[in-house]
Order: sequence, then structure tokens, then C-alpha cells
Amino acid sequence: MTLNDLLERHGGWMESGPSEGPVISSRIRLARNLRGTTFPGWASTEVRNRVWSDIVLAFDSIEKNEPFLRWRMEELAPLDRELLFERHLISGELAEQKDGSGVFISEDERRSVMVNEEDHIRLQSLQPGLDLQNALTSAEALDDALEHNLSYAFSSKLGYLTACPSNLGTGMRASVMLHLPGLCLTDEIKPVINAVSKIGLAVRGLWGEGSEAAGHMFQISNQITLGKTEKEIIEHLEQIVLEVIDHEKNARLRLMDEQEIKVHDHIGRAYGILANAMLMTSGEALDLLSAIRMGIDLGHLSNIKRHDIDKLFIRTHPAHLQRWSGGALNSEARDKKRAQLIRHFLR
Repeated sequence: MTLNDLLERHGGWMESGPSEGPVISSRIRLARNLRGTTFPGWASTEVRNRVWSDIVLAFDSIEKNEPFLRWRMEELAPLDRELLFERHLISGELAEQKDGSGVFISEDERRSVMVNEEDHIRLQSLQPGLDLQNALTSAEALDDALEHNLSYAFSSKLGYLTACPSNLGTGMRASVMLHLPGLCLTDEIKPVINAVSKIGLAVRGLWGEGSEAAGHMFQISNQITLGKTEKEIIEHLEQIVLEVIDHEKNARLRLMDEQEIKVHDHIGRAYGILANAMLMTSGEALDLLSAIRMGIDLGHLSNIKRHDIDKLFIRTHPAHLQRWSGGALNSEARDKKRAQLIRHFLR
């Protein structure tokens, strides 16, 4: 399977999830390092290449049951790295790495392992909807299989040793991707973010740390990994996410009760622009598709499936558009191609 094959389908984490509404996906990420080996940020090229080789051997021993796609970063063109980033399979930091860095990706795209990013191993498991427990179970299964052939850096007092002290302990980051247009349109999103931040959770944008909430998409994740078990971290995060979901649903109900005409106008204008525009920037597309997604949830657009809108969120990103077109496009050409893709879908 090649990168072109990935373009022809959609990752398993984008399928319909166990819960409807604002939740898009759940992710578990485990940070691991090899015992007695310099962290990637300080390691020589020789050490980084040796780490890659060791992890390749570990995967070779477990792939009889499940094949993984694998790429070294230096083998990928910049556009291909960006494509993997847009699909949430690698981080922006890994996309910029070269010597000894790479990624392993399961064929359903629900699991990926980044090598020599900030840590030797960044293992992530993605599941559709609010499903952190299954995401953890899947991540732990792969983690255990790799550990049969690798020796992890572990302290009886500090837990898993990581390049960043904030990941010490379980080495686990759990996060949930949410679509929160109701809270944004009612100007209630800032108080909610502030409240969530005060109880040890982080709220970030669509692309994680340092990114903006494009398309009214937000990631909520734990910040503390030391001194808590995986179960405690997940239970706390799920509890808060369910509260945020209730706030979002209530915000949507208030919008319909108090500003129904404006809501219909907001959704209708978004549909009209998307169905007729000849040029469309990436940011504009995300915001307008966000309105369509809310319209589907409110029952205003019965002829469109939310699942298909979620696919468009990915397919309209720059690297995907250019790979579909067969090569690099300038900004105006991308905007033209994006508008054409959306018009074709809506018709």
C-alpha cells in the first residue's frame, strides 16, 4: 500500500462513532524511550538511525498479525509529510525531521507510531467518537507487543522517562476532538475553556498545541501524567468532555429558541457559498463546513451525511488537494480546486 492508496479511502477513526453530536474522535498517545539511549533532540545521527533500526526489528516481529505501512521522513517529499500531518497521523514536529525519523501506520489508520520525534516512540491510537477506553486498549496492545523486543526507559519512582518532564509517569496523553459551533456563536467558548484549563486539562485547536480552533474544532486533553493512573486520567477527561458536550447542546438549543431565523440564515448562507463559490480558502472552507455540520446535527440538512462533511474537512486541506491534482499548486489554484471539489460534492 502507498500514500496514493491512503488518498482513495478514509481512516477508520473517521467512521461513525459510538456517540453522536459534537464528538469527532478520541486519541490516546503514549511516549516511550529506549533504555540507555540519548533522547532524539540530543542524539547523533548514528544513534537516531540505530533507534530506527531497533524499532524496525520490533515491528518485523509483530507484523504477522497486523501489517503496518512504514516511511522514513527523509524518503518522503514535503507534500507527502504534510499529507500525513493533515490526516493526524504524524505531528508537525516529525514532519520537519529527517535523519533516523519515521512513522509506522496501521492500514486502517487507527494506530501510528512516530519514531525519533521528541521521544524515541510516540505511539497513538485513534477511535471515532467518544471512545477513550477502546483507544487505550488498542494502544496498550501495540505498546506491549513492542516492549517484548525493546527495553523502555523506566523509573520505579518517576514511571516512563520522557524528553519533556510533563510526560513523566504514565507517558500518556488522552484527548478528544470536539466540534463546538454553538458555544462559539453564543460567545460562551472562552469561559468554558478557562474553566476546563483550571482543572488540569488543556484546550487546543484543530492541529494541537499552538494552533487555532479552525472550523470550531477543539481538542481537550490531560496535562498531568505523573501520579495518576491511565484509568484516572481517562475518567477525569471523559467526565469533563461530557459536561462540555452538555454545554454545547444547551447552547444550540438556546440559539434555536432565541435566534432561530439567524441560525437558519447562518446555515443557508454557508450552503449557498459552498455550492456556488469559484474560489475558497482553507480557513473559509472549514468555517463554512462547520455551519453545514451543525445544520446536519440540527436536522436542517437531511440530504447530507455528517460523515461526508467530516471527510471534506480532511480532503479540502492543501496537501490533499495537491496530491489529488498530481503536484504542487499555487495558492489561487488550490482555492479554485477546493471550491470545485466542494461544489461537486454538494451537487
